[in-house]
Amino acid sequence: MSQENVAALNGGFEAFNSGDIGRILEFIHVDFEAVVPPAFSAEPDTYRGHDGVRRYFSSFLDAMDEVHFHAERFWHGGEMVVVAVRVTAKGKRTGIVVEQRFTQVWTIRDGKAMSVRAYASPAEALAAAGLSE
Repeated sequence: MSQENVAALNGGFEAFNSGDIGRILEFIHVDFEAVVPPAFSAEPDTYRGHDGVRRYFSSFLDAMDEVHFHAERFWHGGEMVVVAVRVTAKGKRTGIVVEQRFTQVWTIRDGKAMSVRAYASPAEALAAAGLSE
């Protein structure tokens, strides 16, 4: 099951990088919840369901172009998948290329994303997921 969840999450990252909101929502469960803490956003928030995902990507794409999510390493255990992520983008107004690294804990059930939360480091995310390196 956990390898299937990693494969599902890889597909989710491909959907994010496509920019196609319909494709993204195919990966997202209707009861999805994403927590973006203050350390990773000027506008921290909790995004719920499909409307929350639309709002998240809309606000992100209002400010940035060429947004790409790069999954760099996975750890898995059951429904929980921890992934080290690098996001690259280019400011719409400035043209400045930016990069941000963080680690996420995803809960995947039946191939759909149920939740995600970002952490500053793999160690912090692994501890939150009850996993170890």
